[in-house]
Amino acid sequence: MTVLDEARAPIGTASPRPVEVALLASVFVVAACGLVYELAAGALASYVLGDSVLQFSTVIGAYLFAMGIGSWLSRFFDRQLPAHFLRIELLVALVGGTMPALLFMANAYVPGAFRALLYGLVLAVGILVGLEIPLVMRILKRNIALKDLVSQVLTFDYLGALAVSVAFPLLLVPQLGLVRTGLLFGLMNAAVALWALWLFRHELRRLRAHVAACVATFGALCAAFAGAHQITTLAEDRFYQDAIVFAASSPYQRIVVTQGRGGHRLFLNGNLQFSERDEYRYHEALVHPAMAAHGAPRKVAVLGGGDGMAVREVLRHPGVESVTLVELDPNMTRLFSTHETLVRLNGGALASPKLRIVNADAFQWLQQTREMFDVVVVDFPDPTNFSIGKLYTSSFYALLEQRLAASGYAVVQTTSPLVARESFWTVVTTLESVGLKTTPYHAHVPSFGEWGFVIAARRPWRPPSELPQGLKFLTIAGLPPLFDFPRDMARVPAEVNRLSNQVLVTTYEREWGQVHP
Repeated sequence: MTVLDEARAPIGTASPRPVEVALLASVFVVAACGLVYELAAGALASYVLGDSVLQFSTVIGAYLFAMGIGSWLSRFFDRQLPAHFLRIELLVALVGGTMPALLFMANAYVPGAFRALLYGLVLAVGILVGLEIPLVMRILKRNIALKDLVSQVLTFDYLGALAVSVAFPLLLVPQLGLVRTGLLFGLMNAAVALWALWLFRHELRRLRAHVAACVATFGALCAAFAGAHQITTLAEDRFYQDAIVFAASSPYQRIVVTQGRGGHRLFLNGNLQFSERDEYRYHEALVHPAMAAHGAPRKVAVLGGGDGMAVREVLRHPGVESVTLVELDPNMTRLFSTHETLVRLNGGALASPKLRIVNADAFQWLQQTREMFDVVVVDFPDPTNFSIGKLYTSSFYALLEQRLAASGYAVVQTTSPLVARESFWTVVTTLESVGLKTTPYHAHVPSFGEWGFVIAARRPWRPPSELPQGLKFLTIAGLPPLFDFPRDMARVPAEVNRLSNQVLVTTYEREWGQVHP
């Protein structure tokens, strides 16, 4: 009996026919691939455009809308259903599989076109994916009762989505990166096309043309997968301009370290975190006004700052007995503990016997710990999305206040009071809303411009009488000007940033968007 005969066998046959098994397996693969393309698009949009909730919401919305269009268009496919299914699989494989690579290249070479290309590709892939399942169901309808057909197709569809939703952040992106992940699933779509070619070879007209198309698509994707590292390097070299000495994707972020005339620079999701030539200005300003004013800090916590630079400055105070570094991403602390050049930059701080590293979400850690600290240094990235924005809310600062010793100080990096003036004072207002007294200040860091910080405590801040030896930027005489705000940075009315509204993220995006449209 041929495959075609099996496909047309009576419904009452007890054992599943190979064509049924093959097509239901393809439903699993199709669902997995479609979700990977959707997640990859959302991740890249959040990397480049910021505000992950907004980007994922709009990408998912556009994708589902496009799938609806595809499902509606499937009604116009009446004849040669296996041939149409095969062609659609090849198109999905090419467009979806190469989408992350195309978006990476667009962001590097034609950044103004990124948004249009993103949604164009999302709509194209969504329409094609929307065509797939209806065609499979109509092919299977030949020999499966409607009740069983719907339940089986939806079961395999949901199973495929479940498998990918777990594997994408925990396995695929950390191990393969976005470009290789997209290409791998493009190859899986191409494999489904090859499978369909074999299953329906007796039905297909122009069989040789279909064979050639499958081989060409599969070969192109294999070549791209083999050269994925070169594609990513080419795009990132163009985007970052300086030579890349380290790049890796973790479940939390894209980590890139570059080296150029200004030394090494660290980027997280494309956003500059420090530059070797002037990071000392930022980290000295962040740590020492609070540490020195305390007088005798013995127990210190650093939240964020997995690069170890803030820890380096904390350890300049000889009275410090223990430092707890809470960093979400273990890849960060591992990198800055083992990379020879980066270890030199942080002075080997992450190897200090006084240091304890906790790889955990700082919000959850504060909820669980019962430790008290003399000083807490809060060194998170700017609130570019809601997952980071929660670390700037009144809920987070209320937890922080509970972990401060009676005479303790907390210090928070607080974006630019010049560029993002309302955002800066929103953080100040939010700290004050939980009963803390605040002392805002700022420092000029050439790589960032004018940058802001806030000291928060139950007692007023008093200027220190001395600072640690060996500082390159801070002096006792130079401290007072840091606490003086000129008119263009002076306080403005601001709303409390609550977990329920996260106004800071919206304000931050609006203010920085005026500088970087």
